[in-house]
Amino acid sequence: MRLLKQLVPVALVALVGSAIVGAVQWSSLLTLLFGVATAVLAVLVYARVVRWSERRAPVEVATRDATRAITRGALIGVALFAAVIVNIALVGGYRIDGLGSVTGAIGLLGFMAAAAVTEELIFRGILFRIVEARTGTWLALAVTGVLFGLSHLFNPHATLWGAIAIAIEAGGMLAAAYAATRTLWVPIGLHFGWNFAAAGIFGTEVSGNGATQGLLHGVTSGPALLTGGEFGPEASPYAVVFGLLLAVVFMWLARRRGNVVPLRRGATATLAR
Repeated sequence: MRLLKQLVPVALVALVGSAIVGAVQWSSLLTLLFGVATAVLAVLVYARVVRWSERRAPVEVATRDATRAITRGALIGVALFAAVIVNIALVGGYRIDGLGSVTGAIGLLGFMAAAAVTEELIFRGILFRIVEARTGTWLALAVTGVLFGLSHLFNPHATLWGAIAIAIEAGGMLAAAYAATRTLWVPIGLHFGWNFAAAGIFGTEVSGNGATQGLLHGVTSGPALLTGGEFGPEASPYAVVFGLLLAVVFMWLARRRGNVVPLRRGATATLAR
């Protein structure tokens, strides 16, 4: 019941915000404004329902050091995706074919902010955190990673391999980032930085959602196994490897900081119920 009390209000904000942002995408400024508004409202609603349902302060979204944590995560996300795209380019799978659209990139700032915040609140702030308390960190990481991957199967150009790649490189990595820091700001920044770099900078598809207009007009070509095909570079083996490596680093930090919750006795049976 605690999970539902938190999930339903935040998911409702995400759905309504997504509908509004989708409806105004012809306007970059409106997309930016409504995207940021959706992100802010989602955090406020999350904080309120956590206080109500758990009778505690929502420390994982505390405003102290939030800006630095988001910035740190965003820089990591941009650098990580840049490493992926550079490796794809080195084997001829990506090239820059001129400049893209500044206004398009501005709109993507809002769109990606809304997506990153709402998805992290739902998958890491609610699902991962509550499942972890019942089962332990490792099992929660696996379960929510799979769910995160499956959620991308509804995208227009989704593929089964793309969903599996997302489950490994993003679902695992972002949950590990939360486990290591115990704040949602780092995974939110990481998620935003990765997505904005993909669409807003390099002009590639994000999780099979279709073509985007970023700062650069990027063109992918060659075998889909290498480039990710219509799903985008997130389905590239380079993305899986780099995402998995970063997840390992975060889990090492989590273990070193004593943030790994051990596997609960009877956790599998509990999760099944």
